[in-house]
This record gives sequence, C-alpha cells and structure tokens, in this order.
Amino acid sequence: MHRGRKGLDDLRKEYIGLHILLFKPVNCLTGSEFFKCTNMALAATLLYNAYFCGRCYRHKALQPLLGPLLGDSVSKSYSSYRRPGSQPEKKTTWQNVDLSFKKSIEVLKTQLSMLKKETEDHLVGPGGQSLAHYMVEQTRVVWEFRGEEDLNKWVISSDVEIGGKSEVYLRLGRNNQTALLHGILNTEVPRDGETKYSGYCSMRSKPLVGSFARKKYHDWSNFNSLYLRVRGDGRPWMVNIYTDPYFSHQKEDLYNYFMFTRGGPYWEEIKIPFSKFFISSRGRVQDDQHPIWLDKISTLGFTIGDKVNGPFQLEIDFIGLLNDRAHTEEFAYETYEKNPPL
Repeated sequence: MHRGRKGLDDLRKEYIGLHILLFKPVNCLTGSEFFKCTNMALAATLLYNAYFCGRCYRHKALQPLLGPLLGDSVSKSYSSYRRPGSQPEKKTTWQNVDLSFKKSIEVLKTQLSMLKKETEDHLVGPGGQSLAHYMVEQTRVVWEFRGEEDLNKWVISSDVEIGGKSEVYLRLGRNNQTALLHGILNTEVPRDGETKYSGYCSMRSKPLVGSFARKKYHDWSNFNSLYLRVRGDGRPWMVNIYTDPYFSHQKEDLYNYFMFTRGGPYWEEIKIPFSKFFISSRGRVQDDQHPIWLDKISTLGFTIGDKVNGPFQLEIDFIGLLNDRAHTEEFAYETYEKNPPL
C-alpha cells in the first residue's frame, strides 16, 4: 500500500473519532478529548492549505511546519531550473505526500520553542545582546568551523547543476578546527547546445530562518568590514553577499568583491571593507551602483571560476566582522543621481 494512502486511512480513522467528539457538549469533554479536538482541527487546516495551496509561493511559510507531511514535494515545486532536453516530472504533488500527524505536532512544538527564544532575545536587546554591549562592539565572529553542525550551515554547488564536470567538497580540516573547501575545476562546456561557459564551484551560507519560516537577516550595520582568516593555494576567489531585494526583478543581484590568496603553508587575515563591494546581476557588473544594505544580509558565499583547470583548495578558520575606525570611505564607486533637476 502506498504510504500516502496509509496515512490517509489513519487520518480518516482519527476524523471518525473527532466526528463523535464534536457532537458532545464542550463542558462534557475531558481534558484529553478537548486537546485531541484542537489538534485535529489544526491538522485539518494545515492539510487543507498544503493540498490546495501547496504550489503557491505565498504559502511557502507553511513548508517547515508541513515538512514532515509533504516531504520534498513542496520544495521541488519551487525549483524552476531544468536541464535542456530533460523531461518534466509527471508526478503530482499529492502523490508525494507522506502524512504524519505525530511529526506535525513535534514540528509545531519546535517552532513554538523557537518563537519563545526569539521573543526573549528581542526583549534583551539587538541580536540577544544588551544595548551597551552592542554600541561598543568592535568585532564579531559570525561563522566558525568546529564541528559538523557548523558545516551544515553551508551548501556547496558547482557547474554539475548545468551539466559541467567540476567537483567540489566541503569537510572539516585538521583537528576539526577549520573548514576545508576543495575540489577540481573543469571548464569543459556541456554538450547541450545551449550552455556556452562552464567551470565554477561555490560555497554559500544558508539563509537564516525564524520560527514558522519567517525570514531573518544578518544585521551588520554596526560594522564596516568583513574579516576572514584563510589559507589558500594562490588562486583568486569571489566573495558574494546577497541581500533581500525590494523588487522581484532584483533577485539576481549580488554584491561582489575579490579575495586573493597567496598560497603557501601560512595563514592570512583578509579585511574587505563593505564599501568595496559592487553590484552584479547574473555575472554582469551593473551601471547603477549603490552601497550594500548591511541590515538586510541574507547569505555570504565564495566562488572560484578563474578558468584554470585543476585542483583548488581553500581552508577557512573563521568569518567575522570588524568595525575599523580608520576606514571612513562610504562607497568606492561612482553613483548616478536619478531624475536630476533640469
């Protein structure tokens, strides 16, 4: 029997019990019966929205709450890329549903505990810190790599997604104190008749997600520089910062700047002012430039694509922020005044 059908049968039995309970007066219900009615009503509401609105982007907020119920079916529906010549998936969303009432209650408890923690941090101060500490903060370590849970905050990708042959891996370094990003860059273009360029590998942080799938952002407005301790092999990298845009046509915009590693066995500390980052869209530098929105930082990433075939390696100790009082530059590039007066 299909696991989705089995879940529906179990749910139907629960609904029969709920139907019997609903005809009893409220003052005659025991505590366990009242709790059961409440939970079943919540599950019915969530399943209704999941089935009829699962493919709507505006219901994406329900995905973490319904994750155990829907599996990967909802997340797959948001993927718009399909390799040229490949056949679209014929299975409907409902055929991939795996109903689990018990898991949905567990997820609800988790989301409520996250909401409680967020509320407590908000009452303490910015980012869960006191206002006095926030005002005098000069440095902050945002990411460090001391275990597998730190690596799980990042995702890696390469041109394999478009049919390329590059390889990229992310693992803990020596003594489990660093992150080691390594692989092989291959610029061979896939023979699909459409792709013209290939040969890239990247590492990107996962966006912050609050309780009930609310968007959260890194607020770096108290700092003016990115500070890293890395050890590379002499190859150049591109540092990418993605901010949440106001308009949908800006979703491909990235703030970029270069990071040059010198190679060798020694560590190097790199400071990149935020004023140096420039805007690009789909790999093309834009004419309209403006400073980065430091209070809307979504993700940070590193990309290698220097068109040199062969192995690469980048070891990262930590990624942090610095408030350099000696750096007074607001923006390094020329900006254009829109609609200037005649």
